[in-house]
Amino acid sequence: GVGFSFIFSWLLMLLVLITFLLGGNIYVFICKSWHSQQLFQLLDKPGLIPGFNLSELLGQEAGTTNFSELYRDCQQDAALWQTLHLDKSVSLDELLNINQYTGDISTGFDKMNITLSPISLLNQTQRDLLQNASRDALPPNFTLTLDQLHQNVTKESLLDLAAELEQLAEKEGTDIKESLQNDANELRKVNEELQTSFSGLLKRLEEDIYSVQSVAVHLEGQTKDALDKVSETQEFLDREMATIIKNETLAFVELLLDIFETYISWAKSGLTRDVARCKPIAQTLDNLEAITCDYILDSLNAFWFSLGWCTFFLLPSIILTVRLAKFYRRMHIADVY
Repeated sequence: GVGFSFIFSWLLMLLVLITFLLGGNIYVFICKSWHSQQLFQLLDKPGLIPGFNLSELLGQEAGTTNFSELYRDCQQDAALWQTLHLDKSVSLDELLNINQYTGDISTGFDKMNITLSPISLLNQTQRDLLQNASRDALPPNFTLTLDQLHQNVTKESLLDLAAELEQLAEKEGTDIKESLQNDANELRKVNEELQTSFSGLLKRLEEDIYSVQSVAVHLEGQTKDALDKVSETQEFLDREMATIIKNETLAFVELLLDIFETYISWAKSGLTRDVARCKPIAQTLDNLEAITCDYILDSLNAFWFSLGWCTFFLLPSIILTVRLAKFYRRMHIADVY
């Protein structure tokens, strides 16, 4: 057993050496440098990887992008646009600038010639009809009618007639007196009914006649003023309609451009701040580091460390075994004491 242990112990030593070189060096050069950020600083050195330059790969001549900054920005959940400094290679202000098109739009509108079919508010026939109607609408002479309205409804005053009948009744006998008195009362009732029934209607008729006369006097002048305003409106439309349409269309286009500018500002803000946040990349690298260092390398280092101690105590055990081998003897018969 001592001989076999001595012969094959070098294999155990070789296994310890190999696992030590792998586990120890990888842990020191990768895991420790990862935690201290020295690994990224090493990767940032130009010429470490022949023919590889991160800034040139991203089209940046200044060389401002490096792995250390990428990792820090991704840990802070920054957008890739800010992390990779893509604004140095792609100018969003020039790419999404619509001001370069507004000048062409304005020039196109200035050159645009708008031709409209004639718009006629009133033709000559309609004008003649209005003028004739205003002249023909003059009211007749209401002088005689007004004189009649100012007179009483009856030719004589019924109240005066009733008073005369009462005076006559005082001079006559009893039978005739009573009849005349009744007739006088009837005349007063008839006068009261006439005043109640016809007075308001006649007054209203008189007011309507005066109203018609006052309106009819100004009708021809008002018609002329209305026709003059129609003519002015017609001239304004013929002269300014194309300009009005062009200005309103241009105002609508400017409104659309303002909406597009607002949308472009929102898109630029979202692209540079919110789109493609790279924190998952940093988390993935951290998870790979945890799996590699905490689970695989720690287990490997624990294995070679334990195996190394076994090898360390194997050599003294071999020496001690060789020293005690001379006291070893094979017994054929059990000793009896």
